[in-house]
Amino acid sequence: MDLNTVWFVLLGILLTGYAILDGFDLGVGTVYLAVRKDEERRILLNSIGPLWDGNEVWLVTFGGALFAAFPNAYASIFSGFYSAFMLVLAALIIRAVSIEFRSKHEGRVWRASWDVLFSAASIVATFVFGVAVGNCIWGLPIRADGELSASLLSLLHPYPVLVGLLTVAGVAMHGSLYLYLKTEGELQKRIHDWVWTTFGIFLVFYMLATVFTLAKVPHAVRNFERAPWAWTIVVANVLAIANIPRAIYLGRPVYAFLSSCATIAALIVLFGAALFPNIVVSSGDPAHSLTIYGAASSAQTLKTMLVIAIVGMPFVLAYTAVIYWTFRGKVQVGRLSY
Repeated sequence: MDLNTVWFVLLGILLTGYAILDGFDLGVGTVYLAVRKDEERRILLNSIGPLWDGNEVWLVTFGGALFAAFPNAYASIFSGFYSAFMLVLAALIIRAVSIEFRSKHEGRVWRASWDVLFSAASIVATFVFGVAVGNCIWGLPIRADGELSASLLSLLHPYPVLVGLLTVAGVAMHGSLYLYLKTEGELQKRIHDWVWTTFGIFLVFYMLATVFTLAKVPHAVRNFERAPWAWTIVVANVLAIANIPRAIYLGRPVYAFLSSCATIAALIVLFGAALFPNIVVSSGDPAHSLTIYGAASSAQTLKTMLVIAIVGMPFVLAYTAVIYWTFRGKVQVGRLSY
């Protein structure tokens, strides 16, 4: 692979890491209001409390890598999606503030207000991420000079909205599976029911999005015609999804969660395969699409950044592994907990 393709793959790896890791804590926020008792909500918060900020490192790293490797695409995407990204930024800030402030005061209204903000912000951020992915696949009005101008409302047409809903359903399922691993007793039994419900909703949106993509977005499968081996990813995706209910039924939640991780990873790979060699598809003239060659930095910059990535990524992986190992096991709520 040339350096441009290597960086496209590396961006995919960073996006996959973010989607899997921050996906479950966004999912916890999505299903958060399904519990009513204050003690149970504290358990949910403490399941992600030590982890959520580390998970978002993957998003920051993805943004930095996109800026360094494909600055023209970064500039066009961030200018075109400016309103959407500000909405995501606000939602992520509100989530963080809600987690930290909720337990500072025992007032019922105080905690209920932060609970609603936490859940709403999680859903909004997830939905906008999905809408952005849907628009990148569908195509955006990119001019010949590479400029992209799109209002927030113009991004909300049926296909991106469907992908946004699929994303919300997917993280809700992913978060429910994670909570099933981290809880016990009566709460765990109720979360078991959430897992089945969220899986069913995800499956419906998955099938709708698949049919819509095949029928209305023909360029999304063009690379599969050129490289038939890519259909193995589709098969892997279907098998991973099918193994989730199987593992739940057999009482193997770890396998179900790992299958959910594999499902997310396969969907990211399919997203990359649908785009390649584009980063953003033009809805007008295909020649205006932002590609990994036309939007890239110089070869020397890509080479230098690759060395930095090779040196730096082990530290990110090591940090992630240590944090998850330290906070493994069931959630315990103490005096100093969230």
